[in-house]
Amino acid sequence: MKKSSLLLVSAITLGLGACASTTAYQAAEKTSATAVISPINTTYDTIWVRGKDSSVQSLEQVVEQLSTYDVVFFGEFHGHSGIHLAQMQVFEGLQSKNPAMTLSLEQIERDIQPLLDQYLNGEIGEKVLQKDGRGWDNYEQSYRPLVEYAKINNLPVLAANAPKDAVICVGKKGAEVLDKIPMPDRGWLAKELNLYEGPYRDKYLGFMGGSRAHGADTEDAADSKKKKKSMDAGMAMAIRSFSAQVLRDDTMAETIAMHLQGNPERKVLHLTGSFHSESGLGTVERLLIRMPELKVAVINPITVKDSQSPAWSEDEAKTGDFILLVNKTPPMFVNKDSEREYMNTMIRKRMKNKCVYTNKEA
Repeated sequence: MKKSSLLLVSAITLGLGACASTTAYQAAEKTSATAVISPINTTYDTIWVRGKDSSVQSLEQVVEQLSTYDVVFFGEFHGHSGIHLAQMQVFEGLQSKNPAMTLSLEQIERDIQPLLDQYLNGEIGEKVLQKDGRGWDNYEQSYRPLVEYAKINNLPVLAANAPKDAVICVGKKGAEVLDKIPMPDRGWLAKELNLYEGPYRDKYLGFMGGSRAHGADTEDAADSKKKKKSMDAGMAMAIRSFSAQVLRDDTMAETIAMHLQGNPERKVLHLTGSFHSESGLGTVERLLIRMPELKVAVINPITVKDSQSPAWSEDEAKTGDFILLVNKTPPMFVNKDSEREYMNTMIRKRMKNKCVYTNKEA
């Protein structure tokens, strides 16, 4: 695997192995779903599938079922227009059934909450929110519609994620650095990290592991020793990276839990990269550690291989209470040299990230 894999973890959705697949047409024949089945011709076209029985569902059916949950995690491929449209539709549908809805966003960091509240209260404009709130480049196209809907309907919006500066520090120095981060910065982060072994850790490290694969089949003792040292260093880096990932997961989970504990009448829609919620792992399991009584649903996006005959595997159906079939986006690269150059540039840029806390503080 390529070294560039290190850069993609925040947005990656792991491919699933080949197995028996179901087309949308076959699923419609087996169920009483009222959804109209057609090819996924555009980026905005999607097909809803219920995970437990692979039945095709209409948007209305999906919203009706999701309305009974306390928290809905909507996983996304960042910037996919079809997914963001579906998020808006689900949010509007859920709010029509449960007026006390809250929108929670991975895309805004927790220390920005006071600024976000100012925006929702009409005290500042969107440009200020974007500039001072370290807004994502795709905010206007992807998240503005949901935030504006919340603003118009006086709904809370949670800035759920861990601040990037702290995530960088944990990625470089490990989870132990959290004990040295001063207030008020430490207060924006989860009090406890759940770094236990399990499927999520295995999935993350397995993905990261490919970036450390190298070497020839035949090597002398010196080469073997050098390779082991390199692999040990690579594993240590992967563990630190996992700790940084979990800092995001636990902070988002804690943000949602604290909101619901203080506002038990509310229900939450949380938008996040699919890696954080797929198969009920990541942020989902960490929320349930804090509030096991919650009824939680996961929506997971799946890219179809053939847009004219949409299909999904049984394993893919199991990744969410509902899966959302979407069209694939254009390839980022056609030429491998261009891809390699881009990835190397990104790696060099990320390697320059520094822990903003001094050695005395962190």
